[in-house]
Amino acid sequence: MSKTIEITNSNFEEEVINSKIPILVDFWAPWCQPCLMMAPALQELSEELEGKLKIGKLDTEIPENQILAMTYQIQSIPNMKLFKDGKVIKEFIGLRPKETLKSELAQVIDLS
Repeated sequence: MSKTIEITNSNFEEEVINSKIPILVDFWAPWCQPCLMMAPALQELSEELEGKLKIGKLDTEIPENQILAMTYQIQSIPNMKLFKDGKVIKEFIGLRPKETLKSELAQVIDLS
């Protein structure tokens, strides 16, 4: 049973840039209600897509993580960026149903 990974400035390179499989990074904050509503869907997807996609959560309120939020130009949250081979290949902004996000991901990466 997979689960979402906590991403921080200190493990970003290892978990995201050097990831062998695509990883969806959710830039979020504890005060963001849509972010909290998105969390269960991300957890379910991390279990359903284990081995095909990793899902990480990066709290933009933690001071050490704010440099990453600036680097990746996070202006509104929830903001999810899909990384493959260390590069952002797709961005998803805002709350969406799990099946919608899964369908959008399948258009960009192989989830079969």
